[in-house]
Amino acid sequence: MTEIVQSAAQVKGKGGSSGSAAAGGDAEGADGDELLNPRLRKAVDDARAANMPFDNVKRAIMKGTGQLPGVSYEEITYEGYGPGSVAVIVECTTDNKNRTFSEIRKIFTSHGGNTGTAGCVSYMFKNKGMIVVKKEDISEDDLMNLALEAGAEDVRTVGDVYEVITNPDMNELDAVKKAIEAKGITPESADLTMIPDTEVSITDEHTAETLMNMLEALDDHDDTKNVYDNSNIDEAIMAKLEAK
Repeated sequence: MTEIVQSAAQVKGKGGSSGSAAAGGDAEGADGDELLNPRLRKAVDDARAANMPFDNVKRAIMKGTGQLPGVSYEEITYEGYGPGSVAVIVECTTDNKNRTFSEIRKIFTSHGGNTGTAGCVSYMFKNKGMIVVKKEDISEDDLMNLALEAGAEDVRTVGDVYEVITNPDMNELDAVKKAIEAKGITPESADLTMIPDTEVSITDEHTAETLMNMLEALDDHDDTKNVYDNSNIDEAIMAKLEAK
């Protein structure tokens, strides 16, 4: 439900009306406006796949768009540095900026990091769309041809998956995703993201572990929507930490 609230708050911030559409219609009637907002539609689809009752979905949308009495959500982004001078961006949706900032700052400082001013690290990242596809589902050449023809910018290999990069627009991302799905392939994920221009290499195990703990704590915070960083942890160290 948190993802629906956050997505609805984003729609509200862009002048959308998904909250009123969902609040005023039945389960089918809400779909029309969601189609105009792919991020919200995805959150609603995920909730329905998990068998969330429609009344709960509708209430979450109303909560995010500020239609519930006494509740108003807004999006806010925090920037800072973690262990090893890794740049970190945290996107949140909150009904209490002071509380959220205090809690996010505490996570940074308790792991040896610090929050900074707006723009202190975001200039190191670019907004992009990203679709993740399993290698076992399609060859790199076939995916490259399919994705580029559908409007993607690039396809890159990361571990056992492909990352399809698109323009930072949910409609363009959705178009490429649908082209992939039309071939009978179900992507692992598809969403907007921030990709670092350069990465910071982490070759010290203690630094890597502290950084991973900090990023996990930020991601687990109730108000957090997305966490981005520019770390590149040594593969051997990563494997060792994951085995713990």
